[in-house]
Order: sequence, then structure tokens, then C-alpha cells
Amino acid sequence: MSVVTHRWIRRGVLASIGLFIGAVLYVKQPWRRSAAPWTFSTVTAERGAIAAQITAAGTLSARTTVQVGAQVSGRVVELDADFNVAVKRGQVIAKLDDSLLQAQIAQGQAAYDLAAANQNRAEVALADAERQYARQQRLGVQQLVAATTIEGYELTRDTALASVAAARASVAQARANLAQAKTNLSYATIYSPIDGVVLTRSYDLGQTVQSSFSAPTLFTIAADLSRMQIDTAVAEGDVGRLGEGMKATFTVDAYPGTAFAGVVRQVRNSPTTTSGVVTYDAVLDVDNQAGQLRPGMTTSVTFVLDKVDNVIKLPNAALRFKPTRDQIMALMERFGGGGPPGPGGPGGGWQRAAAGAPTGMPPPPPEMGGGPAMPASDHEMIWKLAGDRPQIVPVKLGLTDGSMTQLLEGAIEPGDALITEVQGVSTSPRKLGAF
Repeated sequence: MSVVTHRWIRRGVLASIGLFIGAVLYVKQPWRRSAAPWTFSTVTAERGAIAAQITAAGTLSARTTVQVGAQVSGRVVELDADFNVAVKRGQVIAKLDDSLLQAQIAQGQAAYDLAAANQNRAEVALADAERQYARQQRLGVQQLVAATTIEGYELTRDTALASVAAARASVAQARANLAQAKTNLSYATIYSPIDGVVLTRSYDLGQTVQSSFSAPTLFTIAADLSRMQIDTAVAEGDVGRLGEGMKATFTVDAYPGTAFAGVVRQVRNSPTTTSGVVTYDAVLDVDNQAGQLRPGMTTSVTFVLDKVDNVIKLPNAALRFKPTRDQIMALMERFGGGGPPGPGGPGGGWQRAAAGAPTGMPPPPPEMGGGPAMPASDHEMIWKLAGDRPQIVPVKLGLTDGSMTQLLEGAIEPGDALITEVQGVSTSPRKLGAF
């Protein structure tokens, strides 16, 4: 084979290798990796008030609700109250047919009169028996009559005494029956026992009320709807933080966006267990002077445990941001070994993050900064953007309402951008030796 042929073969091999390397570079595009976009999702620190609170569901009701029933049977012949009507104590609100009750009074009166007459007759007989017995005793002293005769008159007197006692008992019984009949007649007229508003009316005009075994409810009356109460179901894990006099707010579906105020009057000890969940009734007093609230409305109650004003508030989403160890190392590569400033000297911020990374995270090498700088036990770490660079800030937290948390200590000001997520950071395993 000639020298020219060898030269062309070698050139062909080199050209093939070059094409292969070019294809690999085109597919891998390593220059694009370094230029990949890095974006940070952030939230903003604010200044304002924070209130720690507990929420619970509840139901509105009148503080006093009375069910007005009928103690006698009868047909409804008069209705003087209806739904939503205001009534006064002692006001007639209904009447039942009293024809049978009037007849019972007449029968009772006749029975009483008869018993009284029988008593008078028994008392007359007793007086006569006593006179006869006294006369026989005087004759016996003179030995004009036998002793057996005197004993017979004594027996007659004693029998008359017993008859008088029985007659008097009959009179007392007849008097009681007459009084009961008159009382039953008074029950035919239904009076309002309290000042209030009629919530329900269960019978119509002409309908018959039967009260054989229990008193049927004719009306339900709520007393003074200007003052109401809410019975709430508070979880057993929260009930220990409630107390009498604690303020609360609540909302109802009828007035969306409107918050009403209430005060805890009582936390009842009786538990309620539903599907294994234990709750306790915290009773709230509610002012309803405007008359907007109605019994039975479902409420969403918020108990205010504590409140602070004019503090720096950190969104809880920023507190939940915990980058993985691979993300931290990628950030170290991107923003330089020293990293952003932090306690403990240059690189201390990264070391704090590494120290709080998941178990197994190797400590940064000496060339990445000084020794470890751990935050105090009552501090947490939060990430913020200083310009376009992430920075770790140790913070001490206070009160939280579930979405925002009070900042007690830390280099964060209102308006600072707090990181909640990082996009574009490689999370593949890396080796420290690469740095």
C-alpha cells in the first residue's frame, strides 16, 4: 500500500473521531449547563399584627329557650301567637275547648256537695249518740240500767264518731277533685311563661291536642334574641388553652365577610365523642342588638389566644423551605466557596445550612470557610435574597397564626424577599473534591 493511501486512511479516521466528538458535544451541550437559568420563588416579609388562634364550629341559639306544652287534651279553638311574634310573660297565646273540663267541674262540685251533706248527717248522728250515751251513764250510776245497755250505747257513739271521720275524708277528697277540675280548666288557656319571640308553632286552629302520656309542645319561645349564645365543639387538644372571658370572633354563611364578636362564658366539662373524636362545648355570649343573627345558624368560631401588633411577620412558607444537601452544594458552587456572609466568618452561612442539612451531609472542607457556626438552640435558619444572591439568616421566632410567624430576632426587614423554592439547581449527588 502506498504512502498516499495511508495518509488518506489516517485522515478519514481523524475526521470520524472529530465528527463523533462534535455529535457528543452537541447532544450534551455542557456550555448550556453553566448557563442554565436559576430562579427563586419568594415571599415578602411584612409588618403588622399576628394573633394566635383556635378554630371550631358552632351553632347559634337563644340563651333561654322554652317549650310551651298543653297539660290537658282538647281541640284548639284560639291561637293568639304565630311564628316570629313577640310575646310577653302571662300573655294568652292559645286556648283549648273547655266543654269537657267545665262538665268535670260540675261533677266535682256535685260530689263535693254530696260529701258535705253526708258529713253533716254523720255529725248529727254523732251528737245524738253522745247524748244517749251520757244519759245511760247517769242511769247506770243510779243502777237503773244494766251495764250491757250502757255498753251498747257506747258502741253506737263510737260508730258515729267513725262515720263522721269517714264523711270528713270524703269531703276532703271531693274538695281535691273539684280543685283538680278547676286547675285542668285553667290549663285550657295557654300563657306565655317568658318574654320572648315565638320560634315554632306546632298546632293549627281546630287541631286536637292529646296529652295522655306527655305534654305535647304547642310553641317554642326564645327569650331575648338580643343576647344569644354559641355552643362550639372544641377539640380536646385545644380545650386546655381556653378560659372564661376569652375573646372570640365568628362568621356565619348568611353574612359572608362579616366578623361578629363573642366572649367565652363557660367551658363545659362534659365531653362529646363522635366517631372516636372527643370535643368539649365552649359556650360564647353574643350581642345581637342589630338582630342579624338567628337561632340555628352554623358558625365558624375563632378563639384569640394572644395577639401582637406592629411586628415583622414572616410567611410560614419561607420557614418550611429546607434545601437538600445537594442543592446547598450546588449553591456553593454557583455563588463561590465563601458563600454569603454569616456568623462564624466567611462561609459561615453555608456551614450553618450544611449543619442543618439531612443526616449524612458531610461538613464543608476547611477551604470553604472557618469552623462550624451553629445557631442557638432557640433559633432557626431562613433563606432570603440579598440582591440576586441567596443568604442564610438565623432567626428567633415568636407568635404564629398558622400562616404568618412573628420575628423576634434576625436580620430581616419588611419587604425582604424570602426564598420558598429554587428552580434550576441540580440535585444530583456531587463530590466535595469537585470544589
